[in-house]
Amino acid sequence: MGDRIQMLRDEYRIRFAKMTTYRNAVWKILCDYYFSRFIPTDAQVLDLGSGWGEFINHIQAAQKYAMDLNPDSAKYLNAGIQFLQQDCSQPWELPAQTVDIVFTSNFIEHLSDKGQVERAIAEAYRCLKPNGRLIAMGPNIKYAPGAYWDFWDHFIPITELSLCELLKMQRFDIQMSIGRFVPYSMSTGIAPPLFMLKWYLNLPLLWPLFGKQFLVVGRKSRPSAS
Repeated sequence: MGDRIQMLRDEYRIRFAKMTTYRNAVWKILCDYYFSRFIPTDAQVLDLGSGWGEFINHIQAAQKYAMDLNPDSAKYLNAGIQFLQQDCSQPWELPAQTVDIVFTSNFIEHLSDKGQVERAIAEAYRCLKPNGRLIAMGPNIKYAPGAYWDFWDHFIPITELSLCELLKMQRFDIQMSIGRFVPYSMSTGIAPPLFMLKWYLNLPLLWPLFGKQFLVVGRKSRPSAS
């Protein structure tokens, strides 16, 4: 486990350090102009695979949790965010039906096998309140088949359809499935002007042309009356 944590520290430093300011600016726009529509300001939100906290620091919510195996992630979180340093495929350090939203971005593909993914999604289901949402974004291997494997720790090839199938197997209802959402740019070091991102988010007709990351929203079904 110690070797794995050190590898995570090195990976995060290599990928994030040179673009920290830009990444934070991008995520503020994504939160303010898009993801806020799914997340009420009184919600309890967990960021699964929180990295350096770009999403959870910028989303408006009443209670925030960040989960990551890398202990260094805690240093980048704003005050008031509860950090859970753990393997997400093990039981989460949260009671059942605690959170309204589980959000994850560019994370699932880094888990080492499908069993880990299934256990993490099962824990998300357990910890979500009835009608709570799982929001997942990530590179879609259908549209970035070569670039997908440019990262040493990409293990799981995912499309929006395969993720939807898993969520249905885990008793989620699919509310949204977009195969082409945002471009696959920051991970490769490309930094388009920020005004273009605001423009792009407001023009979904462009998404099929440039999008290479999926966006899937699943809702935890309220248990039926017996």
